[in-house]
Amino acid sequence: MGTQEVSTPKAKDVKSAPRVNDAPHNGNIMQVERADFTDLVPEGRAPVQGMEGFDPCYSDIVDYIVRCTHKIWDERDVGLIYSHYTHNIVLYLPMGTIYNREDVVRDTIQRLVSLPERRGMATHVIWNGDDKDGYYTSHLVTGSGRYTQNGHYGPANGRSFVSRTVADCMIHRNKIYREWVVSDQMAVVRQLGLDVDAYAGKIAETKLSQGLTQLDIGEVGLLQGQYPPAEKAGLDIANTDLERETLQFLHDIFNRKMFGRIREVYAPTAMYHGPLMKELYGTASVSHQTLGLVGSMPDAVYAPQHICSTPCVEGGTKVAVRWILEGHHLGYGILESLGAPTGKHLRLMGMSHYHYKDGKIVDEWTVYDELSLLVQVKLAQLADKASAVEAAEA
Repeated sequence: MGTQEVSTPKAKDVKSAPRVNDAPHNGNIMQVERADFTDLVPEGRAPVQGMEGFDPCYSDIVDYIVRCTHKIWDERDVGLIYSHYTHNIVLYLPMGTIYNREDVVRDTIQRLVSLPERRGMATHVIWNGDDKDGYYTSHLVTGSGRYTQNGHYGPANGRSFVSRTVADCMIHRNKIYREWVVSDQMAVVRQLGLDVDAYAGKIAETKLSQGLTQLDIGEVGLLQGQYPPAEKAGLDIANTDLERETLQFLHDIFNRKMFGRIREVYAPTAMYHGPLMKELYGTASVSHQTLGLVGSMPDAVYAPQHICSTPCVEGGTKVAVRWILEGHHLGYGILESLGAPTGKHLRLMGMSHYHYKDGKIVDEWTVYDELSLLVQVKLAQLADKASAVEAAEA
């Protein structure tokens, strides 16, 4: 595996110079990993990247994502959504899709009501694009807080939680016009001590009452007939050799079931930061988590939706992949909440960040929401029951 061992991107064709005291960025586009929060929201930093059409407080695209997210969620300036999202924003979530700005405002307020002490800490921002054609960002956030206000989780119990979220945004001239957000709600629900089965069942009942029999998160085609998976991955969405190599190894592992490739691609000391706040070590752990996910959905097709990458101040390159895994609940694996195989059709939206160094992956951060899958199973079962009742009454 090759890597892109290059320096942090510097601005080009930007007339204004950065302020004299710009540590730790030193005139470069911001990176989150080694910077304290105060360094990520500097006052008066001159642009170091093309930001035509953006509010003047933003010096580069990472500054934009970190600062506006903090203002909206931590400082509670929810009204910034009106100046930072288009009126016809499409927001894709593991439980469904939002199609307008007012619903984004309403959803944000409801989440803040339930978790008033939540704080979201920027962990990575991986991006590509420019201010002419638009930027794409993949923002990994580590959230923590306590459940201190009655809300959509039920009666408040004061318990604390830590969870990960990844938000992928398409941005043009200061406004987000497409967004994909995967939040590990199963991690939150478990840490709050809620009855996972009952909570998922309640969501499924609400969805069914709205006329839904499946969650709207998109679809990819399952393998047809008796053909084996293609040997080569589709590479149209890749921009660099490393991105192409990443898409190929993911295709090999998830679609061709060549799990031995994990030993080739990952460093022996690799760390896996996974759903339910798992922190695991070594290639054996990565293999177990991958096999466990595929084991629950053995006929699933892995379909990458977007990939981008940026050089990293820690050395090497970080790559972000947004993907969908679609199949049926036909086996046992790490998705323990689903119980015995139900055969139900499942769609899983996930985000992964990979850190390559010296030709190997040394860290993987993967976020998906097992709660969404449990809701899908329960929703399908409720729909089956409703159909059976209707048939009996006919």
